[in-house]
Amino acid sequence: MKFVDEVSINVYAGKGGNGCMSFRREKYIERGGPDGGDGGDGGSVVVVADESLNTLVDYRFTRNYRAGNGEKGQSRNCTGKSAEDLVLRVPVGTTIIDEDLGEVLGDLSVAGQQLVVAQGGFHGLGNTRYKSSTNRAPRQTSHGSEGEFRSLKFELKVLADVGLLGLPNAGKSTLIRAVSSAKPKVADYPFTTLVPNLGVVGVDAHRSFVMADIPGLIEGASEGAGLGIRFLKHLTRNRILLHLVDMAPYDGVEPADAALAIVHELERFSPTLAQRERWLVLNKSDLLDAETLDQRRSAVLDALDWQGPVYTISAIAAEGTAALCGDLMNYLEECRAREAADPELLEAEQALQSRMQEEARERVEALRATLRARSRDDEDFDDDDFDVEVEYRE
Repeated sequence: MKFVDEVSINVYAGKGGNGCMSFRREKYIERGGPDGGDGGDGGSVVVVADESLNTLVDYRFTRNYRAGNGEKGQSRNCTGKSAEDLVLRVPVGTTIIDEDLGEVLGDLSVAGQQLVVAQGGFHGLGNTRYKSSTNRAPRQTSHGSEGEFRSLKFELKVLADVGLLGLPNAGKSTLIRAVSSAKPKVADYPFTTLVPNLGVVGVDAHRSFVMADIPGLIEGASEGAGLGIRFLKHLTRNRILLHLVDMAPYDGVEPADAALAIVHELERFSPTLAQRERWLVLNKSDLLDAETLDQRRSAVLDALDWQGPVYTISAIAAEGTAALCGDLMNYLEECRAREAADPELLEAEQALQSRMQEEARERVEALRATLRARSRDDEDFDDDDFDVEVEYRE
């Protein structure tokens, strides 16, 4: 299934119905008085998070959405029918941005969460509303107000607990294959992963988490080189990052240099994301003898001045992966328990994610502006949407 993670649409709320001017006219009843009813309210546009969706592709080709208008009032004090709200369903994890104002209107991170993005117009008043002791035959009515219009941008960031990052061929796809039922492409050449992959990692009964693998980063990814700039933003929703380092690279690059390159690109893309909880995973240990592995491990730790958790694994042989996944599960459960006990921690986490997403958004928009300037004369240039395929497997 095609997974579109950014779309721009226009939404139009409905206009309120006009009030009615009418007077009661019945046989044997003189001067029956006003009986004009109010109009109906216009329909609003509501965005709802739907857990059954995982793509914004439905909004890729249809860009304009209009709610219905309210009906006008009728005689005999009959109120016009209000229009139904227009409901737009989006995947959980969608951020809604007002493109004209540049403001984030909401972040739908929970299934069933909804947000009114365009308020329907208020109904007009019939002349019955204006009667009084001194104005017994009012001829005043009011028109329904116009509904709101907004130019919106939907941004979807995959919801995963753990995110994998590293250079091409670091073993990210192999790791996710080893610990889940996801089957991303694996080959002996770089950039075999062209799209994000998600896998559900089951540790014990009723204990699992979602792991996300993004395409490998290369030097200059934060400036648009390779595929990383398209997918780095998806890491802003991850609770913890696993930095995979290839300890036996086929091209002879020193693992310490490769590890530093990833850190530098992460810092350029989003300084806040670079400060996110990150664990170091040294992969392909089965290809080295103990002495060489120990030397390269020490070089990587010294180059990064590493103080956090370190795991040495062989993803293809599934060596060390069970301990890694068990520790990840324990860490995630501890985080959830702390946030459940202290709402301030949850608020701080949400604020941190918002800051990372804002930095990622600014970096992507700056890069797009640069690409537009470079490609101003290229009629085939199109930076509209990033289409990738994402598949959840349990």
